Amino acid sequence: MLSKKAMVFSLVMLALAAVIGCAKLPQEAVDAAKAALDAAKSAEADRYAADLFTAAQDTLDAAMAEIETQNGKFALTRSYGTAQKLLAAATNAANAATEAAAANKAKVQAEAQQLLGDAQAAVNASKELLRRAPRGKDTRAAIEAMQSDMAAIETSLAEANTAMTGGDYLTARDKASAAMANANSIADEVKAAMQKKRMLSR
Repeated sequence: MLSKKAMVFSLVMLALAAVIGCAKLPQEAVDAAKAALDAAKSAEADRYAADLFTAAQDTLDAAMAEIETQNGKFALTRSYGTAQKLLAAATNAANAATEAAAANKAKVQAEAQQLLGDAQAAVNASKELLRRAPRGKDTRAAIEAMQSDMAAIETSLAEANTAMTGGDYLTARDKASAAMANANSIADEVKAAMQKKRMLSR
């Protein structure tokens, strides 16, 4: 049987080992969290799953701050338990952001593709209406302004198509949506002018 002194010594050594274990810098967990965040960034999670990506980044920052706090303490009083929990949470959040980004990117791609078609149709319809817009001395300036606006819309739509081809689906979607809205606005303006002319000709 162990003597009392031997038992006390064993217990002290076990306690010391536990303290030292808790005081060990969790470098592997740090590396894993950073790698997960890098993977999320590569998956464009900062754009397609921004909330999750920001949460992962903030949690990693909090973990690193906690590690710095513990590093500033006396060795035997250090404990990286909180940091380890934060690192695990950051890794999980980054992985979730990567998965969400893939799903959201596919959704935005489909939306952008649909909007590009709708925007092109709206531009074509507006150009046809503009071609038939009432001409006259009092409408010349307005028509020229709308023609200039239409040229800008077509440029924006071309940029949307370029973004789509380049895989920048968010930009493609936003530009296509804006182009469609602006084209429809011109169409409404021309329709109002046509209606006004019909009313005056009665």
